[in-house]
Amino acid sequence: MEDRVIIRRKRTKQEFSLHERLLVAAKDARLAAKKLPPGKERETLLRSARESEAAAAINNWICSPGLRPPK
Repeated sequence: MEDRVIIRRKRTKQEFSLHERLLVAAKDARLAAKKLPPGKERETLLRSARESEAAAAINNWICSPGLRPPK
């Protein structure tokens, strides 16, 4: 038999929910963008903020109690 190396993932328990982390990332990106002059880097940060906010909204929708699989 071949010798196989087993790679184990480091597992960490998140302190904050995905929703909270996404909103913090969006807020941080908006604050960083506010400090920059208009340009490509600022637009990239603003896009990242919008994407994080959209992901948080989608996560809320997916996790809502109204959505349950059919029985």
